[in-house]
Amino acid sequence: MGLTRPTDGPSGEDRPARTPDGSRPGTGRAVAVLVLVLLAALIPLLGPSVALDGTGEAAAPGVGGIGLLRTALFAALCVPVGEMFVHRLAGRLPGAPPERARAWAPYAAGVGFVAALGLASVVSTGNLVPHSLAAIDVGGLYESRDGKLALLEVNGFAAAGLCALSARPAIQVWPLAAVAVAEALRAHPAPELDPLTGSALTFVHLTCAALWVGGLLYVLRTLPLWGAAREARVALLGLYARVAAVLLALITATGIWSTLRRMPPGTVLDQLTSTAYGRTLLAKVILVVAVAGLALWARLRLSRAADPLTACSPARAEVVALGLVVAVSGLLTALPVPIRWT
Repeated sequence: MGLTRPTDGPSGEDRPARTPDGSRPGTGRAVAVLVLVLLAALIPLLGPSVALDGTGEAAAPGVGGIGLLRTALFAALCVPVGEMFVHRLAGRLPGAPPERARAWAPYAAGVGFVAALGLASVVSTGNLVPHSLAAIDVGGLYESRDGKLALLEVNGFAAAGLCALSARPAIQVWPLAAVAVAEALRAHPAPELDPLTGSALTFVHLTCAALWVGGLLYVLRTLPLWGAAREARVALLGLYARVAAVLLALITATGIWSTLRRMPPGTVLDQLTSTAYGRTLLAKVILVVAVAGLALWARLRLSRAADPLTACSPARAEVVALGLVVAVSGLLTALPVPIRWT
């Protein structure tokens, strides 16, 4: 036992692999991550005032809080979906070690449940922020389409949490899928032009994003546990990178299509700078481009570097940037939908 632990302590070749990049484990990195997480939480809270400034648009009551709740909901969806995704990828690798990072799915379900409950309370008061428990009309949720979808999300996260704690955690995919469907339907109400197409695009976009964000997070949490199994670590990172490229293509295609449905081609450039929705969308696009650059950097290191595991450094930066994308996405769903100019 005394000889085994020191061998595993440096995480195999992982620590030397980080040295050429200048990335150093320790409190400095932990503080940086905490600061970025705080920034991600502040984006939905402080973003509306910046996005709406000078547009002449009026925000819905409590838009900052709603954006924060929706950010938490999206993040809570990404974590378990990514864990199941990576479990599936790792199972396809011959000789992969059995160790997996500890599941965060039960905690994510708890966060998602609280966020969905908060959003449901807003829906129950006619999309107004309730100032007391007496103002919340739970029974009224059953009388509207938005109310039923809000309840479906609450129940979906509750069921996902129970499944995550059960002997068969993989079955949480069904309640999580129900949450994704409910969110896609909520984003495209019946009065919208061809709402089913919009819902289908949002469902694919949201699912691919959850696989990308949650999958990368879980891959980076799992790799250090595989210690001396260097070839398996490189194989898992490479397999994820190949699938992530397809996910990015689908996210880009569905994002562009959804944008053109809400902003006709001739008005896109104008609305990207003159509407709150457009400004926030532009910020999201810039972040996604940065993320794609980090993903390409990681892919090049994985295929060309003398030590392929140096790809973990840009991958860590990528997952942090993806967290900011999730935060901006949460804000985007709370802002007024742009005017469809003709």
